[in-house]
Amino acid sequence: MAVLSSMAISCLHSLSHKESCFLSSQFSKPLFTNPFLKKPSFSISFCLKQDREIQQESSREEDKEEKEEDYWVVTAVRSRYNEIVIVDTVSSRYLLLDSTKNVHSVINKGGQNWTGLYWDEAVSLPPIIPNGPIAIYGLGGGTSARLMLELWPSMQLDGWEIDEILIEKARDYLGLSELEEPTSEGGRLCVHVGDALLPSQDESKRYAAIIVDLFSNGKVLDQLQEVPIWLDLASRLMPNGRMMVNCAGIEAESVATNGKVELVLGDSVWMLNSTIKILSEAFPGQVCWKRTPDSQGLNFVALTGGLPDLSDWSKKVPERMRETVKQWKLCEKPS
Repeated sequence: MAVLSSMAISCLHSLSHKESCFLSSQFSKPLFTNPFLKKPSFSISFCLKQDREIQQESSREEDKEEKEEDYWVVTAVRSRYNEIVIVDTVSSRYLLLDSTKNVHSVINKGGQNWTGLYWDEAVSLPPIIPNGPIAIYGLGGGTSARLMLELWPSMQLDGWEIDEILIEKARDYLGLSELEEPTSEGGRLCVHVGDALLPSQDESKRYAAIIVDLFSNGKVLDQLQEVPIWLDLASRLMPNGRMMVNCAGIEAESVATNGKVELVLGDSVWMLNSTIKILSEAFPGQVCWKRTPDSQGLNFVALTGGLPDLSDWSKKVPERMRETVKQWKLCEKPS
């Protein structure tokens, strides 16, 4: 993981005096994050490195030494729910939330909507779900929605976010309002401000899939550690609908002296992730898991509805995901 040496406060742009005071206390040291149980399991310094790798692959061999990328704060504000900071670089824009300073959304400049990170997983859903709308619980700045509408432009998305100020900032600075306009094939994002876990006001509406990406202070919401809430969310699905869940990391792993994460390996490693464990209790034999590679932040992702036919699935997803969907495994306890 790359490490930024310092945040140069003098380089911050477009800030009021109040925002500057807020930022001087928040960013007076490098942006480190805990790589376990966090959302997501990487820091902004890692994202900057990843973004360069995606957009500058041809120059990798010429630039082997890690270099810092200049970045500055576009806006920063406290809301009832979050400390919201939007950071700009030459190549991308990032949404950081709460005191953990974790990255919750990234928008690449130059038309590249693939992130190379866990947000990309959602676009593999359409081939394995019925025709119908998809809900995103924990919309953030709309990273998953943006890629979904690019690759599946007829898709109807309902995005839920509890923080109204976050939505305002995402519309102003992350292009969220663009996704609220219909695509050429009629797909669009409908934004809802409110608590996605509360009972739905439209009890008749059902979703083909629900993407669950709900975190607070860097951790999966405590409410999601109980079986009843998952059964309630499943009741909002169409027949044969699925949920895809960002489950963060696990506690059992530690950082070695060389700074590398010592991974816990094996097909039963999912049992160390509390969110996947509770999902497997709620839906016995019907939960799958995969882990994003080390280079993508060590996140676990879960999928309900049983293990799809991986060979058939891989033929129907965007080419970039044809091998990665084969990594899904059924949650099976060791005998």
